[in-house]
Amino acid sequence: MVYAPTVLFSIGDGAIIPLIPIIASRLGADVALAALVASAIVVGELCGNLPAGWAVARLGERWTMIIAGLVSMCSAALMLLSTELWAFTASVFLMGFCAAAFGLARHAFMTTRVPIAFRARALSLLGGSNRLGVFIGPFVAAALLALFGSPDAAIWFFLVCVGATVVLVAFGPDPEKEFAAVATPSGAPAPRSAPGTGVIRTMWNNRQVLSRLGVAAAALSAVRSTRQVVLPLWGVSLGLDAQTIAIVVGVSGAIDFALFYASGQVMDRFGRLWAALPASILMGLGFLALAFTHDLDSATIWFVALGGVLGLGNGLSSGILMTLGADTAPQSEPAAYLGSWRTLTNAGAAAAPLLVSAITAVTALPLATGVMGLVGLLGAAGFLRWIPRFVPRTVD
Repeated sequence: MVYAPTVLFSIGDGAIIPLIPIIASRLGADVALAALVASAIVVGELCGNLPAGWAVARLGERWTMIIAGLVSMCSAALMLLSTELWAFTASVFLMGFCAAAFGLARHAFMTTRVPIAFRARALSLLGGSNRLGVFIGPFVAAALLALFGSPDAAIWFFLVCVGATVVLVAFGPDPEKEFAAVATPSGAPAPRSAPGTGVIRTMWNNRQVLSRLGVAAAALSAVRSTRQVVLPLWGVSLGLDAQTIAIVVGVSGAIDFALFYASGQVMDRFGRLWAALPASILMGLGFLALAFTHDLDSATIWFVALGGVLGLGNGLSSGILMTLGADTAPQSEPAAYLGSWRTLTNAGAAAAPLLVSAITAVTALPLATGVMGLVGLLGAAGFLRWIPRFVPRTVD
């Protein structure tokens, strides 16, 4: 009951995400505009964090997930009915909004109920649950495209997955009641949430860590988001068909998924830096290399190979953003702080596709890809500087 709802929701999500630029193109968008439409999902996540924090604090994780699931089903229905690009974009935004509620609900649950000794492994498993969707979803999408010849089949698949998630959460055992909060060093149980704490005040009280370590985390979040957008767009710009693109994205997701638990083991045994730094460097260099391959005769081969490299880097970062957020969260106001932390990291994820779209519109997709590679390397430098300062020595 802790991980299964995330798995179901992410599989449905993973089937749709690679097809968003393709559907947008069929509705009349060029490459730059398709990137903008694809960015609506992370913009939705950014806008959904604060309402999700409010909902988790007042309604609890279970009801937050049920409501988010029902609204997600409405967004899928809107996708099926959309004949205009603006309506499709609105449905993608709504899907991201609901995904934020799922993510924050489980993040808050883990922060207050998982002991520090194996926190990274538990959160990496949660990240792995999302990666399972990224792994399986594109292959399901490719199979559905081959069988039915229409992206609408993947949307119907998403509806089924979310419906099953709502049923599981609504009628299965409630983890909030099954697991007590972990005791704090003072001996008192950690609070599940802090309903009375304002997000703005929390941001101000924790401005040192948020403006330093949080910015480095936002940079990593940006390159991870870029991977989801650039790989499908790169395939479109190379003239590959939708089924081939879905398979390449799926292979990248398979490599990503294979490493999720290893990331948690590294963080718990050797420290958070040993996962964050290699992941940021690998993804940064991967995007820089990809930027120089677009016009080569072997461009498709490079696309497949570097998609695997990006999947490797993303796999090494599994759970790192959630773990750093949990590590630095104050015991008195974890929910409000996590809302601030996730807003910041999601801001990086939301800004990246917008930046890719803007640079692509003015110049070309390879330059946009190279710029995001530099962002990844800057994030690596930030982790090297700030993790030793802000992550407690008893954790790292």
